[in-house]
Amino acid sequence: MSNSVRGARYWIRVWWPVVFMGAVIALESTETFGADNTSGPLRFVYQALFGHVTDARWDVIHPYIRKCGHFIGYGLVGLSWLRAWRKTRPNHSFLNHAVLAMIATALVASADEFHQSFLPNRTSSPWDVLIDCSGALAMMLLAYAVTSMRPEQAAKAA
Repeated sequence: MSNSVRGARYWIRVWWPVVFMGAVIALESTETFGADNTSGPLRFVYQALFGHVTDARWDVIHPYIRKCGHFIGYGLVGLSWLRAWRKTRPNHSFLNHAVLAMIATALVASADEFHQSFLPNRTSSPWDVLIDCSGALAMMLLAYAVTSMRPEQAAKAA
């Protein structure tokens, strides 16, 4: 079935993960999720898993946990875009889909950082956009590796 014949239900099913991940990013881009507000809950979880941590040590660990959140979160953003492009444009290459997904992820990450520059308890950094895009790239490379190992993909390559 061609894309032009597919109904609204199909398009909603294809694109809802992109919309959902955009909503998650928008929510996490608020003052509520600033480092001053996430320190306590993240420290509680960290200490439940790994035991007590001193204040000085936590001041070192907390930013790394937050940056890992950027990496993983935007990895999922990138995958949602990749999936949507693959289903929307099935006759194009993985590389084409990945490039479109990376552009979209970079735009979302840039908009997120721009928005945070206006919030009093948030910082804005091009390094965060780089971390975000790195997470998306890593997840897309993993997706490529996984999909290229499928039996139907191996048969096409042979």
